[in-house]
Amino acid sequence: MAPAIPDGSCPADVLVVEDDPIIAIDFEDRLLGFGVAQVRTAGSVTQALDAIEKRAPDFALLDVELIREKSFAIAERLVALNIPFVFVTGYGAETGIPPEFAARPRLQKPCSSEALEAVLRAHRA
Repeated sequence: MAPAIPDGSCPADVLVVEDDPIIAIDFEDRLLGFGVAQVRTAGSVTQALDAIEKRAPDFALLDVELIREKSFAIAERLVALNIPFVFVTGYGAETGIPPEFAARPRLQKPCSSEALEAVLRAHRA
């Protein structure tokens, strides 16, 4: 399958922070199909922060509600490193996003491939 996004026009390394393995695999498959060279996944705040410390990604997808925690500490770290990211949530607009992140883009789960591709195009590396 040819990438939907031409080579070089999407982030090369994407970190997916998602606690549901099936959803994480779906995101990974679609991102690779778009031409992302590497997709790394993390299921918790600690795993994500460790992954960022080892190698900063070009872009990140952050599930807001992880098992027993929210992803805002990860968002803070990404902001500090000037790494673009998008919140992904299965909850509506009522999800308690702190004011400092209110303007950040969000994808509603389940999201279409078109919406995911648009986010990648908007945040090219």
